[in-house]
Amino acid sequence: MGGGPLKGLRVVEFAGLGPAPFACMLLADMGADVVLVDRSGARVADPLQIVNRGRTLIHADLKAPHDRERLLALIDAADVLVEGFRPGVMERLGLGPEVVMSRNPRLVYGRMTGWGQDGPLAKTAGHDINYIALTGALAAMGPRERPTPPLNLVGDYGGGSLYLALGILAAVHEARSSGLGQVVDAAITDGVIQLMTQCLAQQQRGQFVEQRESNMLDGGAPWYGVYPTADGQHVSVGAIEPQFFAIFIERLGMDEAWKKAQHDASCWTDLRKAIATALKSRTRAEWDAVFTGSDACFSPVLTLSEAMEHPHNVARGNFVDLNGVIHPAPAPRFSRTPSNPVAAPAQEVSSVETALQRWHARTTQGANLHKDSDE
Repeated sequence: MGGGPLKGLRVVEFAGLGPAPFACMLLADMGADVVLVDRSGARVADPLQIVNRGRTLIHADLKAPHDRERLLALIDAADVLVEGFRPGVMERLGLGPEVVMSRNPRLVYGRMTGWGQDGPLAKTAGHDINYIALTGALAAMGPRERPTPPLNLVGDYGGGSLYLALGILAAVHEARSSGLGQVVDAAITDGVIQLMTQCLAQQQRGQFVEQRESNMLDGGAPWYGVYPTADGQHVSVGAIEPQFFAIFIERLGMDEAWKKAQHDASCWTDLRKAIATALKSRTRAEWDAVFTGSDACFSPVLTLSEAMEHPHNVARGNFVDLNGVIHPAPAPRFSRTPSNPVAAPAQEVSSVETALQRWHARTTQGANLHKDSDE
């Protein structure tokens, strides 16, 4: 709706949950003009539904022939369509790829599911935890006693939203030269498996142990993990490189002899106890003061509320206030065409026709601006 590198990109999003809305938030942040289509009477614009920010919201009965024809007219003018239903739902509604792409051949049709458009599980229900469980990711996370779900960050957003957004942008780029769109089949399981690339490579080298807290990045190494402090808070340590580990040991006040034990796994149990004992001697704030500004790869473990107040996040403007609601700032940052987050959703309009008129007006305005600059 504002600036950003995707200004002029027209997206029709069918309302859903989880990764598809988040992907469309990213597109909207970067300037895409996203029209969110929700069921008639489903909801009104909610400023606390942050993931829906930057959209134009319209309501339609997807099963009504009249509304479906109006939506087809909107899709005819779009560059991208995004849906997150189970396979076959859009086809039954008369809005599947064959129908809409026969009318708009350059359309990029983004499909977001957990299991993908085909395969034995394609039409079954599931959620983030199920998808990451089937990919080998969940088994590698958490303490030795049991796997721990990492919120819905690895599946829904990491393996889902980000791959959907990347796939859409790649297909849009290709369509600009070929004139033809295509279907983007973004499955969370596919994306998460690719996110496991490093673990897969290490496993085949015999360097990855399929037991939690046995590897460098899963809490197995004493110099890469989380420790409690004297006040019951926690701190994180990620001193992988020897030079950073040396700084960590020095600032912690431990004997320098421990520096030589970093990569000797036979010493890890004793090293972990020594680090834990040292860190338990002061509060989180006291240790933060000791390590701040150093290369010890040390950070306090903050709550979300505390993260909003941390000086680094404040300096970067990582949280923004939009009409009294705290939002995450758009990412990544662009030097010439900065993203411009707009409250969620930006506007609610009464009809498809109104949305089309606004698209046309913005296109005309953009063309006039280019004409003026050329003159």
